[in-house]
Amino acid sequence: MALKTSIKAPFYADHVGSFLRTKVIKEARKAFQNGDISQNKLTAIEDEEIEKLVQKQIELGLKSITDGEFRREYWHLDFLAGLKGVDWFEAEYVNRFKGPSPKNKAIKIVDKIDFDNHYMIEHFQFLKETVEKHGDGTQVAKFSIPSPNMLIGRFQSDEYYQGDLETLIEDTIVAYQKAIQAFYDAGCRYLQLDDTSWSDFVDENRIKLVKERYGTEVNEIIASRVHAINGAVSEKPDDLVITMHICRGNFQSTYFAEGSYENISDTIFTDLDIDGLFLEYDDERSGDFKPLRSFKRKNQKVVLGLLTSKFPDLEDADYIRNRINEASQFIPLENLAISPQCGFSSTEEGNLLTEEEQWNKIKHLIQIAESVWGNS
Repeated sequence: MALKTSIKAPFYADHVGSFLRTKVIKEARKAFQNGDISQNKLTAIEDEEIEKLVQKQIELGLKSITDGEFRREYWHLDFLAGLKGVDWFEAEYVNRFKGPSPKNKAIKIVDKIDFDNHYMIEHFQFLKETVEKHGDGTQVAKFSIPSPNMLIGRFQSDEYYQGDLETLIEDTIVAYQKAIQAFYDAGCRYLQLDDTSWSDFVDENRIKLVKERYGTEVNEIIASRVHAINGAVSEKPDDLVITMHICRGNFQSTYFAEGSYENISDTIFTDLDIDGLFLEYDDERSGDFKPLRSFKRKNQKVVLGLLTSKFPDLEDADYIRNRINEASQFIPLENLAISPQCGFSSTEEGNLLTEEEQWNKIKHLIQIAESVWGNS
């Protein structure tokens, strides 16, 4: 079924993509890891739970519909490990979050980076078919993958490039061009790049660390990350919407970075060739709206993450509407949208709220958006 809506994604009430894994999903994945069920059985269970998830999103009124990342352990590593030249390994993990420590699974580069027959294409195809089955043509299947910068940032510890950052960037760009075309050929028209690397330039402590790590000027590092994104999307079809979520960390309701967008505002609003930006604005860690004055692209949407996905309490609706009005002093209202600041389950552990509380957040989000922009 063709997309009928005339509204270009991202939508006024949108979301980052991941949802809390259901009890059924968690039990099935544990059984698979223990060798108690086959891959085919696990896939069948995931299919069933994703179908229920799609129906729930449609029922509540969302227009961008995801699979909740139900088949993933991590928001980023699962995709990256599916690229040619990348392998999993067990790392000595240094916890950068303000609380619990994630598992120590990690990836390493062992050969030339490339894209070929990635298993997530099938994941998207199932999502698209399920949205078409249960939707009315006004919904769009949205898929999220990590930004190329999430792989490029690992160049110092790889076994193949051995610190040759320029070659790694160019190979990664080519791989992502192939990936974007493959998702498009599978029917994807709304793709999101998730990227925590920009937090290196909003948090003073991380700025110091990145200077020490790369041994070069910050502006040069920023320029290389812009080049990676723009190169990756440079050949995208005109009717494919690509957005970027800039994240400060999201693991079991914790984070790893804080700070204003001021240092990168000109870069993200002027230099990045993307259709929309998802920005975290759920608390004081994100700073004020002044960096929004750098907005210049009339055909771009900026999605303000004004509701938190980390905690269950519902934000005061009038306060959120006032925040939207405040932001509209810098960006026209029609170019704004709202969402939770991040997904509800960036890793399979999930944030510290219940499924009911998660859906209450989504309903609250939609109601606020409708009160500002109408039922569109």
